[in-house]
Amino acid sequence: MLHVGGALVDVPVEPDSATARQWLRDELAKAVYHQQPSLLERLWTWATEQFQRFLEAASGVDGRSSLLIVVGAIVVIAVIALLVAGPVQRSRAAARASTEVFGDDTRSTAQLLAAAEQHAAAGRFGPAVLDRFRALLRSLEDRTVLDPRPGRTADEGAREAGDRLPGCAVELLAAARLFDDVCYGDAEADAEDDRWLATVLAQVAATRPAALADGPQDAPAAEVLR
Repeated sequence: MLHVGGALVDVPVEPDSATARQWLRDELAKAVYHQQPSLLERLWTWATEQFQRFLEAASGVDGRSSLLIVVGAIVVIAVIALLVAGPVQRSRAAARASTEVFGDDTRSTAQLLAAAEQHAAAGRFGPAVLDRFRALLRSLEDRTVLDPRPGRTADEGAREAGDRLPGCAVELLAAARLFDDVCYGDAEADAEDDRWLATVLAQVAATRPAALADGPQDAPAAEVLR
């Protein structure tokens, strides 16, 4: 018995060329090698070249050694695929577009906060985080820190708000990433995420826009968030 890809399979003690080739085809057929077409092509070309060398090397040794050589080829291919596929997946995630925050949602700040609290009380922290972030941006629109704009994404809202509230810029961007991760399903929000986002909202509410620091105050945040 042999462990390949986490499963036990029966293998002959002395694999012939056809059997060994099939092992490589089966390994390369796995989904991880299809994360990027060029990755599969490069691996197949490399594997074909190396396999011929392995067969030549195995022809002059005993059955156990030839088995180890073939299995070694499969292991090397699997390791390379995992090392390459991980960065490919991460780069795709990093390059994706940020999510639109409101869409057709016209709820007020107070309504969004009430919905967030209801979700959190019921243990639905994903929807709670989404509505709490929406409430954050809606409150900034209420205070005229942000101009209401259809189609604004979480990242755009965080960056625009961060320009006006530089002391909150880092937290705003982190909140936008959390919103996007939950929307895309890459992260499952929990109670700690929701509590953290509530503290960000409170920090933002207590911060005056930099451009208005020496001029008239914007609408009191406490009134906006009632």
